[in-house]
Amino acid sequence: MLGTQALGTKDVAATIAVKDLGTAKNFYEGKLGLKPIDSDESEVLMYRSGHSTIVVYRSQYAGTNRATAATWSVGDDVDEVVEALRAKGVAFEHYDMPGMKREGDVHKAGKMKAAWFKDPDGNILGLVSD
Repeated sequence: MLGTQALGTKDVAATIAVKDLGTAKNFYEGKLGLKPIDSDESEVLMYRSGHSTIVVYRSQYAGTNRATAATWSVGDDVDEVVEALRAKGVAFEHYDMPGMKREGDVHKAGKMKAAWFKDPDGNILGLVSD
């Protein structure tokens, strides 16, 4: 029998709702550079990111999540990734958070760096150092 402890050994996928798959495809592939995974589903886009999967699907509830939907752990490359995304027209979010200072688009707390941006439907996506 598969117990809940076994979930810790399994991969998990970020599942992100969007209104328009064409707009989402342009963003996730064109701006973020994700490579699509073949899917037989007409209402779903799937992407591989590292060892993870991102599932993008059409939904009437797209953009209603006001919390971070997915975060990429990019190590020491936060500033470089922010700059590359900004060059592709991605706008970054700025938040006032206790214990964090912002330098440009990057929030810092000690050695930790983080940045947030939104997809075209308003889903919040993040970058974080390890």
